[in-house]
Amino acid sequence: MVEYYMDIRWVHIAAVIASGSLFFLRGLLLMGGFRIARAAPVRFLSYAIDTVLLTAALMLMTIVRQYPFVHHWLTAKVLLLVIYIVLGILAFRSRGRRRFLLWIAALAVFLFIISAARTHHPLGAFLWL
Repeated sequence: MVEYYMDIRWVHIAAVIASGSLFFLRGLLLMGGFRIARAAPVRFLSYAIDTVLLTAALMLMTIVRQYPFVHHWLTAKVLLLVIYIVLGILAFRSRGRRRFLLWIAALAVFLFIISAARTHHPLGAFLWL
């Protein structure tokens, strides 16, 4: 499977971009009052992208032999992923200012997950402060 590392990595990166972009777009649509943000095809597209994302992540983890709760940066990513999911769910179920604040918080956590992945350090972007 090592020979497929770069291909799997690119699938993972593309899925990260697709997942984050769809979350961002759905949040904008919800705040604009567009019902399509809650439509079944859009939700199922999100589930499909996230399934690809997590599958690629598990494959990469197996290839490079780095595991959550063993390697701190992956532990941070997993814990932040849980926080991101909870914030996203709460944002999409809330209304008004609360929805906006939760959506922004979820986006911030998403970006922090990316920074932890890029630096391979649990502090991510805060590593340089």
